[in-house]
Amino acid sequence: MSDKNTTRLMQGNVAIAHGAVAGGCRFFAGYPITPSSEVAETLSETLPEVGGTFIQMEDEIASMGAVVGASIAGKKAMTATSGPGFSLKQENLGMAIMAEVPSVIVDVQRGGPSTGLPTKGSQGDVMQARWGTHGDHPIIAVAPNSVEECYYMTVRAFNLAEKYRTPVVILTDEIIAHLTEKITIRPNSELEIMDRDKPEDSPEDYLPYKMTDSGIPPMANFGEGYRYHITGLVHDETGFPTNDSEEATRQLMRLNTKFDKHLDEILDYEEFNTDDMEILILAYGAPSRSAKRAMQVSREQGVKSGFIRLKTIWPFATQKIKELSHKVDTIVIPEMNLGQIAGEVERLTPDSTSIVKVNHVNGEAIKPKEIVNAIMNKD
Repeated sequence: MSDKNTTRLMQGNVAIAHGAVAGGCRFFAGYPITPSSEVAETLSETLPEVGGTFIQMEDEIASMGAVVGASIAGKKAMTATSGPGFSLKQENLGMAIMAEVPSVIVDVQRGGPSTGLPTKGSQGDVMQARWGTHGDHPIIAVAPNSVEECYYMTVRAFNLAEKYRTPVVILTDEIIAHLTEKITIRPNSELEIMDRDKPEDSPEDYLPYKMTDSGIPPMANFGEGYRYHITGLVHDETGFPTNDSEEATRQLMRLNTKFDKHLDEILDYEEFNTDDMEILILAYGAPSRSAKRAMQVSREQGVKSGFIRLKTIWPFATQKIKELSHKVDTIVIPEMNLGQIAGEVERLTPDSTSIVKVNHVNGEAIKPKEIVNAIMNKD
Protein backbone atom coordinates (compact mmCIF):
# COMPACT_ATOMS: atom_id res chain seq x y z
CA MET A 1 0.00 0.00 0.00
CA SER A 2 1.32 3.43 -0.95
CA ASP A 3 2.24 5.96 1.73
CA LYS A 4 0.46 8.63 -0.30
CA ASN A 5 -3.13 9.14 -1.40
CA THR A 6 -3.99 7.21 -4.57
CA THR A 7 -6.92 7.93 -6.87
CA ARG A 8 -8.58 5.12 -8.80
CA LEU A 9 -11.73 4.26 -10.69
CA MET A 10 -13.38 1.47 -8.72
CA GLN A 11 -16.64 -0.44 -8.49
CA GLY A 12 -18.59 -0.42 -5.21
CA ASN A 13 -18.22 -4.15 -4.54
CA VAL A 14 -14.50 -4.00 -5.29
CA ALA A 15 -14.15 -1.04 -2.93
CA ILE A 16 -15.79 -3.06 -0.16
CA ALA A 17 -13.25 -5.84 -0.67
CA HIS A 18 -10.29 -3.47 -0.58
CA GLY A 19 -11.76 -1.62 2.40
CA ALA A 20 -12.06 -4.93 4.23
CA VAL A 21 -8.37 -5.67 3.74
CA ALA A 22 -7.45 -2.15 4.85
CA GLY A 23 -9.64 -2.62 7.94
CA GLY A 24 -7.76 -5.77 8.91
CA CYS A 25 -9.94 -8.51 7.41
CA ARG A 26 -7.90 -11.69 7.07
CA PHE A 27 -10.66 -14.27 6.60
CA PHE A 28 -13.55 -14.47 4.16
CA ALA A 29 -16.02 -17.30 3.74
CA GLY A 30 -18.84 -16.97 1.25
CA TYR A 31 -20.89 -18.37 -1.56
CA PRO A 32 -21.38 -16.57 -4.89
CA ILE A 33 -24.68 -14.74 -5.30
CA THR A 34 -25.73 -11.88 -7.55
CA PRO A 35 -25.18 -8.97 -7.05
CA SER A 36 -22.47 -9.41 -4.40
CA SER A 37 -20.12 -11.82 -6.17
CA GLU A 38 -17.43 -9.24 -6.99
CA VAL A 39 -16.70 -8.89 -3.27
CA ALA A 40 -15.75 -12.56 -3.06
CA GLU A 41 -13.96 -12.54 -6.41
CA THR A 42 -11.75 -9.63 -5.38
CA LEU A 43 -10.97 -11.05 -1.95
CA SER A 44 -10.05 -14.42 -3.47
CA GLU A 45 -7.13 -12.57 -5.05
CA THR A 46 -6.26 -9.93 -2.44
CA LEU A 47 -6.52 -11.87 0.84
CA PRO A 48 -3.76 -14.40 0.02
CA GLU A 49 -1.48 -11.48 -0.85
CA VAL A 50 -1.66 -10.24 2.78
CA GLY A 51 -1.53 -13.64 4.45
CA GLY A 52 -5.30 -13.98 4.71
CA THR A 53 -7.60 -16.89 3.94
CA PHE A 54 -10.42 -17.09 1.39
CA ILE A 55 -12.82 -20.04 1.41
CA GLN A 56 -15.74 -20.63 -0.93
CA MET A 57 -18.14 -22.60 1.24
CA GLU A 58 -20.84 -25.03 0.18
CA ASP A 59 -23.64 -22.64 1.10
CA GLU A 60 -24.53 -19.44 2.97
CA ILE A 61 -25.27 -21.22 6.25
CA ALA A 62 -21.79 -22.73 6.38
CA SER A 63 -20.26 -19.42 5.29
CA MET A 64 -21.62 -17.60 8.33
CA GLY A 65 -20.57 -20.46 10.59
CA ALA A 66 -17.01 -20.32 9.26
CA VAL A 67 -16.89 -16.56 9.83
CA VAL A 68 -17.96 -17.02 13.46
CA GLY A 69 -15.29 -19.66 14.00
CA ALA A 70 -12.54 -17.60 12.40
CA SER A 71 -13.40 -14.60 14.55
CA ILE A 72 -13.35 -16.68 17.72
CA ALA A 73 -9.83 -17.72 16.71
CA GLY A 74 -8.82 -14.06 16.48
CA LYS A 75 -9.21 -13.19 12.79
CA LYS A 76 -11.21 -10.23 11.53
CA ALA A 77 -13.73 -12.07 9.40
CA MET A 78 -16.34 -11.19 6.78
CA THR A 79 -18.88 -12.69 4.42
CA ALA A 80 -20.92 -11.19 1.58
CA THR A 81 -24.30 -12.11 0.17
CA SER A 82 -27.65 -10.81 -1.07
CA GLY A 83 -31.23 -11.15 0.18
CA PRO A 84 -31.89 -14.91 -0.14
CA GLY A 85 -28.43 -15.73 1.20
CA PHE A 86 -28.85 -13.21 4.00
CA SER A 87 -31.99 -15.11 5.04
CA LEU A 88 -29.96 -18.32 5.23
CA LYS A 89 -27.33 -16.68 7.41
CA GLN A 90 -29.79 -15.62 10.10
CA GLU A 91 -29.46 -18.64 12.40
CA ASN A 92 -25.68 -18.36 12.66
CA LEU A 93 -25.97 -14.58 12.77
CA GLY A 94 -28.11 -15.05 15.87
CA MET A 95 -25.39 -17.28 17.31
CA ALA A 96 -22.81 -14.53 16.70
CA ILE A 97 -25.06 -11.98 18.39
CA MET A 98 -25.70 -14.15 21.45
CA ALA A 99 -22.03 -15.17 21.76
CA GLU A 100 -20.92 -11.58 20.97
CA VAL A 101 -18.56 -12.58 18.18
CA PRO A 102 -17.27 -9.68 16.00
CA SER A 103 -18.01 -10.15 12.31
CA VAL A 104 -18.98 -8.20 9.20
CA ILE A 105 -21.79 -9.24 6.85
CA VAL A 106 -22.17 -7.48 3.49
CA ASP A 107 -25.73 -7.62 2.14
CA VAL A 108 -25.94 -6.28 -1.41
CA GLN A 109 -29.71 -5.94 -1.59
CA ARG A 110 -31.65 -7.06 -4.64
CA GLY A 111 -35.33 -7.23 -5.52
CA GLY A 112 -37.46 -9.78 -3.69
CA PRO A 113 -39.12 -11.66 -2.16
CA SER A 114 -37.67 -15.09 -2.91
CA THR A 115 -35.52 -15.09 -6.07
CA GLY A 116 -37.13 -11.78 -6.99
CA LEU A 117 -35.11 -9.50 -9.26
CA PRO A 118 -31.53 -10.79 -8.93
CA THR A 119 -29.90 -8.11 -11.09
CA LYS A 120 -31.91 -5.13 -9.84
CA GLY A 121 -31.47 -2.85 -6.86
CA SER A 122 -33.60 -2.87 -3.71
CA GLN A 123 -33.68 -1.83 -0.08
CA GLY A 124 -35.97 -4.65 0.94
CA ASP A 125 -33.69 -6.14 3.61
CA VAL A 126 -33.73 -3.20 6.02
CA MET A 127 -36.02 -4.91 8.51
CA GLN A 128 -34.37 -8.29 7.92
CA ALA A 129 -31.10 -6.68 9.00
CA ARG A 130 -32.75 -5.52 12.21
CA TRP A 131 -35.04 -8.43 13.07
CA GLY A 132 -34.06 -11.29 10.74
CA THR A 133 -32.85 -13.54 13.51
CA HIS A 134 -35.19 -14.42 16.35
CA GLY A 135 -35.41 -12.97 19.83
CA ASP A 136 -34.61 -9.53 21.18
CA HIS A 137 -31.13 -8.58 20.09
CA PRO A 138 -28.92 -5.62 19.13
CA ILE A 139 -27.36 -5.07 15.71
CA ILE A 140 -25.39 -2.41 13.87
CA ALA A 141 -26.12 -1.78 10.18
CA VAL A 142 -24.56 0.90 7.98
CA ALA A 143 -25.52 2.08 4.48
CA PRO A 144 -22.99 3.60 2.04
CA ASN A 145 -24.15 5.76 -0.88
CA SER A 146 -20.92 6.02 -2.90
CA VAL A 147 -17.98 3.89 -3.94
CA GLU A 148 -15.68 5.84 -1.63
CA GLU A 149 -18.04 5.21 1.27
CA CYS A 150 -18.10 1.50 0.38
CA TYR A 151 -14.37 1.51 1.11
CA TYR A 152 -14.31 3.61 4.26
CA MET A 153 -17.57 2.31 5.74
CA THR A 154 -16.18 -1.20 5.49
CA VAL A 155 -13.15 -0.10 7.49
CA ARG A 156 -15.52 1.45 10.03
CA ALA A 157 -17.69 -1.69 10.10
CA PHE A 158 -14.70 -3.74 11.25
CA ASN A 159 -13.87 -1.14 13.89
CA LEU A 160 -17.44 -1.20 15.21
CA ALA A 161 -17.53 -5.00 15.22
CA GLU A 162 -14.28 -5.27 17.16
CA LYS A 163 -14.98 -2.48 19.63
CA TYR A 164 -18.49 -3.56 20.54
CA ARG A 165 -18.20 -7.35 20.12
CA THR A 166 -20.99 -7.53 17.58
CA PRO A 167 -21.86 -8.49 14.03
CA VAL A 168 -22.10 -5.44 11.75
CA VAL A 169 -24.15 -5.46 8.55
CA ILE A 170 -23.15 -3.38 5.54
CA LEU A 171 -26.48 -2.73 3.80
CA THR A 172 -25.61 -1.73 0.29
CA ASP A 173 -27.66 -2.34 -2.87
CA GLU A 174 -27.15 -3.39 -6.48
CA ILE A 175 -26.97 0.23 -7.67
CA ILE A 176 -24.16 1.28 -5.34
CA ALA A 177 -22.46 -2.13 -5.59
CA HIS A 178 -22.12 -1.91 -9.37
CA LEU A 179 -21.51 1.83 -9.58
CA THR A 180 -18.04 2.79 -10.81
CA GLU A 181 -16.63 6.17 -9.80
CA LYS A 182 -13.50 7.88 -8.60
CA ILE A 183 -12.20 7.02 -5.16
CA THR A 184 -9.31 8.49 -3.19
CA ILE A 185 -7.60 5.87 -1.02
CA ARG A 186 -5.65 7.15 1.95
CA PRO A 187 -2.62 5.22 3.20
CA ASN A 188 -3.34 2.73 5.95
CA SER A 189 -1.18 4.74 8.33
CA GLU A 190 -3.85 7.46 8.26
CA LEU A 191 -6.74 5.11 9.03
CA GLU A 192 -8.08 4.48 12.50
CA ILE A 193 -7.97 0.71 13.00
CA MET A 194 -9.48 -0.80 16.14
CA ASP A 195 -8.94 -4.23 17.61
CA ARG A 196 -10.98 -6.08 20.19
CA ASP A 197 -10.26 -5.37 23.84
CA LYS A 198 -8.21 -8.24 25.25
CA PRO A 199 -8.57 -9.48 28.84
CA GLU A 200 -6.06 -8.52 31.51
CA ASP A 201 -7.17 -11.38 33.75
CA SER A 202 -5.32 -14.68 33.78
CA PRO A 203 -6.87 -17.60 31.89
CA GLU A 204 -7.96 -19.04 35.24
CA ASP A 205 -9.80 -15.86 36.27
CA TYR A 206 -11.14 -14.82 32.86
CA LEU A 207 -14.90 -14.30 32.52
CA PRO A 208 -15.81 -14.03 28.82
CA TYR A 209 -19.17 -12.37 29.56
CA LYS A 210 -18.20 -10.26 32.54
CA MET A 211 -20.52 -7.45 33.56
CA THR A 212 -18.41 -4.37 32.82
CA ASP A 213 -19.11 -0.65 33.12
CA SER A 214 -18.93 -0.28 29.34
CA GLY A 215 -21.24 -3.23 28.75
CA ILE A 216 -18.60 -4.77 26.47
CA PRO A 217 -16.64 -7.69 27.98
CA PRO A 218 -13.01 -8.15 26.88
CA MET A 219 -12.63 -11.01 24.39
CA ALA A 220 -9.85 -13.58 24.41
CA ASN A 221 -8.90 -15.40 21.23
CA PHE A 222 -8.87 -19.16 21.14
CA GLY A 223 -5.32 -20.41 20.75
CA GLU A 224 -3.81 -17.75 23.03
CA GLY A 225 -3.97 -19.72 26.28
CA TYR A 226 -7.62 -19.02 27.06
CA ARG A 227 -10.33 -21.66 26.95
CA TYR A 228 -13.97 -20.80 27.53
CA HIS A 229 -17.41 -22.03 26.65
CA ILE A 230 -19.30 -20.51 23.71
CA THR A 231 -22.97 -21.27 23.22
CA GLY A 232 -26.13 -19.92 21.68
CA LEU A 233 -27.91 -20.68 24.94
CA VAL A 234 -28.43 -17.97 27.53
CA HIS A 235 -25.29 -18.09 29.63
CA ASP A 236 -23.73 -16.61 32.74
CA GLU A 237 -20.46 -14.67 32.97
CA THR A 238 -18.44 -17.86 32.46
CA GLY A 239 -20.19 -18.61 29.16
CA PHE A 240 -21.88 -21.77 30.46
CA PRO A 241 -25.65 -22.12 30.02
CA THR A 242 -27.91 -20.97 32.83
CA ASN A 243 -31.60 -21.22 33.64
CA ASP A 244 -31.29 -18.84 36.57
CA SER A 245 -33.89 -16.16 35.82
CA GLU A 246 -31.99 -13.33 37.49
CA GLU A 247 -28.73 -14.14 35.71
CA ALA A 248 -30.55 -14.57 32.39
CA THR A 249 -32.16 -11.17 32.81
CA ARG A 250 -28.83 -9.54 33.69
CA GLN A 251 -27.01 -10.96 30.67
CA LEU A 252 -29.82 -10.38 28.16
CA MET A 253 -30.34 -6.82 29.34
CA ARG A 254 -26.60 -6.16 29.06
CA LEU A 255 -26.66 -7.63 25.56
CA ASN A 256 -29.66 -5.58 24.44
CA THR A 257 -28.51 -2.28 25.94
CA LYS A 258 -24.76 -2.44 25.36
CA PHE A 259 -24.90 0.13 22.55
CA ASP A 260 -26.89 2.65 24.59
CA LYS A 261 -23.86 4.18 26.31
CA HIS A 262 -22.04 4.50 22.99
CA LEU A 263 -24.66 5.88 20.59
CA ASP A 264 -22.65 9.06 19.99
CA GLU A 265 -19.84 6.89 18.61
CA ILE A 266 -22.05 4.46 16.68
CA LEU A 267 -24.66 6.70 15.05
CA ASP A 268 -23.59 8.47 11.86
CA TYR A 269 -25.68 10.75 9.67
CA GLU A 270 -25.35 13.99 7.77
CA GLU A 271 -27.87 16.79 7.44
CA PHE A 272 -28.25 19.74 5.08
CA ASN A 273 -30.31 22.91 5.35
CA THR A 274 -32.27 21.72 8.37
CA ASP A 275 -32.07 25.08 10.16
CA ASP A 276 -34.57 26.91 7.92
CA MET A 277 -36.37 23.96 6.32
CA GLU A 278 -40.09 23.76 5.66
CA ILE A 279 -39.98 20.14 4.47
CA LEU A 280 -37.60 17.35 5.47
CA ILE A 281 -36.29 14.69 3.08
CA LEU A 282 -34.94 11.55 4.75
CA ALA A 283 -33.03 8.93 2.77
CA TYR A 284 -30.23 6.35 2.87
CA GLY A 285 -28.26 4.31 0.36
CA ALA A 286 -28.74 4.83 -3.39
CA PRO A 287 -31.91 7.02 -3.13
CA SER A 288 -30.02 9.49 -0.95
CA ARG A 289 -28.02 10.58 -4.00
CA SER A 290 -31.25 11.58 -5.75
CA ALA A 291 -32.64 13.04 -2.53
CA LYS A 292 -29.77 15.48 -2.16
CA ARG A 293 -30.28 16.71 -5.71
CA ALA A 294 -34.04 16.97 -5.10
CA MET A 295 -33.37 19.19 -2.10
CA GLN A 296 -31.29 21.52 -4.26
CA VAL A 297 -33.88 21.64 -7.07
CA SER A 298 -36.81 22.24 -4.72
CA ARG A 299 -34.94 25.11 -3.07
CA GLU A 300 -34.32 26.62 -6.50
CA GLN A 301 -38.08 26.40 -7.00
CA GLY A 302 -38.82 28.21 -3.77
CA VAL A 303 -39.43 25.38 -1.30
CA LYS A 304 -37.03 25.28 1.65
CA SER A 305 -36.25 21.59 1.82
CA GLY A 306 -33.89 20.09 4.36
CA PHE A 307 -32.23 16.70 4.08
CA ILE A 308 -30.92 14.07 6.47
CA ARG A 309 -29.04 11.03 5.23
CA LEU A 310 -28.78 8.04 7.51
CA LYS A 311 -25.35 6.43 7.31
CA THR A 312 -26.12 4.22 10.30
CA ILE A 313 -29.49 2.53 9.88
CA TRP A 314 -29.40 0.45 13.08
CA PRO A 315 -29.35 1.52 15.83
CA PHE A 316 -31.89 4.05 14.59
CA ALA A 317 -31.25 7.78 15.05
CA THR A 318 -34.38 8.08 17.18
CA GLN A 319 -33.64 11.30 19.02
CA LYS A 320 -32.39 13.14 15.92
CA ILE A 321 -35.47 12.11 13.91
CA LYS A 322 -37.76 13.22 16.73
CA GLU A 323 -35.96 16.56 16.91
CA LEU A 324 -36.19 17.23 13.17
CA SER A 325 -39.78 16.01 12.86
CA HIS A 326 -40.97 18.74 15.21
CA LYS A 327 -39.62 21.39 12.82
CA VAL A 328 -41.72 20.42 9.80
CA ASP A 329 -45.22 19.36 8.80
CA THR A 330 -44.04 17.02 6.03
CA ILE A 331 -41.30 14.38 5.72
CA VAL A 332 -40.58 12.92 2.28
CA ILE A 333 -38.94 9.48 2.36
CA PRO A 334 -37.70 7.81 -0.86
CA GLU A 335 -36.98 4.11 -0.51
CA MET A 336 -36.52 1.16 -2.83
CA ASN A 337 -39.10 -0.79 -0.83
CA LEU A 338 -42.65 -0.12 0.33
CA GLY A 339 -41.68 2.05 3.29
CA GLN A 340 -39.64 0.08 5.81
CA ILE A 341 -37.83 3.07 7.28
CA ALA A 342 -40.86 5.30 6.66
CA GLY A 343 -42.73 3.15 9.19
CA GLU A 344 -40.00 3.72 11.76
CA VAL A 345 -40.12 7.47 11.16
CA GLU A 346 -43.92 7.55 11.30
CA ARG A 347 -44.04 6.06 14.78
CA LEU A 348 -41.63 8.73 16.07
CA THR A 349 -43.31 11.79 14.61
CA PRO A 350 -46.28 13.87 15.78
CA ASP A 351 -49.71 12.95 14.40
CA SER A 352 -49.77 16.30 12.62
CA THR A 353 -46.69 15.40 10.56
CA SER A 354 -47.42 14.01 7.11
CA ILE A 355 -45.18 11.17 5.86
CA VAL A 356 -44.91 11.19 2.06
CA LYS A 357 -43.45 7.98 0.62
CA VAL A 358 -41.69 7.68 -2.72
CA ASN A 359 -41.33 3.96 -3.30
CA HIS A 360 -39.92 1.65 -5.96
CA VAL A 361 -40.06 -2.15 -5.87
CA ASN A 362 -39.29 -2.65 -9.57
CA GLY A 363 -35.51 -2.50 -9.20
CA GLU A 364 -35.23 0.91 -10.86
CA ALA A 365 -33.43 3.84 -9.25
CA ILE A 366 -35.55 6.63 -7.77
CA LYS A 367 -34.96 9.78 -9.81
CA PRO A 368 -34.58 13.28 -8.34
CA LYS A 369 -37.63 14.53 -10.26
CA GLU A 370 -39.83 11.94 -8.53
CA ILE A 371 -38.80 13.29 -5.15
CA VAL A 372 -39.21 16.89 -6.34
CA ASN A 373 -42.71 16.06 -7.57
CA ALA A 374 -43.56 14.58 -4.17
CA ILE A 375 -42.34 17.77 -2.48
CA MET A 376 -44.26 20.07 -4.78
CA ASN A 377 -47.46 18.02 -4.62
CA LYS A 378 -47.33 17.18 -0.92
CA ASP A 379 -50.82 18.58 -0.36
